[in-house]
Amino acid sequence: MGTARERLREAKRIVVKVGTSTLTHETGKLNLHRIDLLLREIADLKNQGKEMILVSSGAIAAGLGKLGLAQKPDSIPEKQAVAAIGQGVLMHIYEKLFAEYGQVMGQVLLTKENSVQHHQYIHSRNSLLAQLSMGAIPVINENDAVAVDEIKIGDNDNLSAMVATLVDADALIILSDIEGLYTANPATHPEAELIAEIPEITPEVEAIAGGAGSKLGTGGMMTKIQAAQIAMSAGVTMVIASGSRENVLRDILTGQNIGTVFPARESHLRVRKSWLAFGKRLAGEIVVDAGCAKAMREQGASILPAGVTACDGEFAAGSTVRVLTASQQEIARGIVNFSADDLQKILGRQTDEIAKLLTGEVPTEVIHRDNMVLMV
Repeated sequence: MGTARERLREAKRIVVKVGTSTLTHETGKLNLHRIDLLLREIADLKNQGKEMILVSSGAIAAGLGKLGLAQKPDSIPEKQAVAAIGQGVLMHIYEKLFAEYGQVMGQVLLTKENSVQHHQYIHSRNSLLAQLSMGAIPVINENDAVAVDEIKIGDNDNLSAMVATLVDADALIILSDIEGLYTANPATHPEAELIAEIPEITPEVEAIAGGAGSKLGTGGMMTKIQAAQIAMSAGVTMVIASGSRENVLRDILTGQNIGTVFPARESHLRVRKSWLAFGKRLAGEIVVDAGCAKAMREQGASILPAGVTACDGEFAAGSTVRVLTASQQEIARGIVNFSADDLQKILGRQTDEIAKLLTGEVPTEVIHRDNMVLMV
């Protein structure tokens, strides 16, 4: 298979996510020069025969500029109004520039609801694949004009990873105002070094990524690490790189050592499994012991009550939960067969003890392997 950098050279279907900080000047107004360079690069890669998808932030920033406002409003209705105005401004610019470079674009607005329901997840997937087959470049943003916290994906880093999963992308490139993931925050630690490759998301990696981002965007490095977790598990190689670097996309896709690369795990998840892991809302967490984690990793085993040491959250049976090791590393996601209250009563118990502790028909597994996706 070659290294992750070598695999990027062969990537055919590529999702590019561009953050607000890349699209705007320090003033908060749109950086038209950088937008032009980015869209020209995407158009040129499309001319090379690659399938390109753009996930774009910047609707609220574009709206602020149009309305002459200095900063984001605080209330949700005002934010939605600014986003609605800005979305039109941004799409007009994208349409105009892509047309100049001979490309057709299609606008897609998504919310979390498009992925929580399985049929909507499939419809979103089919719509995007149809646009690609027609030779268009889908341009995607969260539907900020109607999304409230309950249905928000929350940031476009996670949205871009969800899109990459939806369309079975080969690569996801997240362009930011930083070169990649550093050993410490380079703004406060001048000695911090860029990490070229992160083969696995560990609690240590998550600790390095703590803290929020720039004042105009909503995503810090932590959301990018969450996106990497999704992408890697779904068989997508991800790169974080600086959006201000000239020819950044071309250089990444020729295998140059730019930014931080997160290598894909070999297996692509089936569509239902990818929806299960990344589409459904996470309702809580369960912690498993070392023996259970080993059986899951090596044999793809189901999770039995005897292997569960703790649970967190108020979830019902049928909810999707994260599965953590004792060191807090996420190793799986799955649909839990017990409510949080019932699970608390049977933690660490043998299967034959459960019927005495709970009433009614009692499942054998906490999470059956058919309803579970390994994340490592």
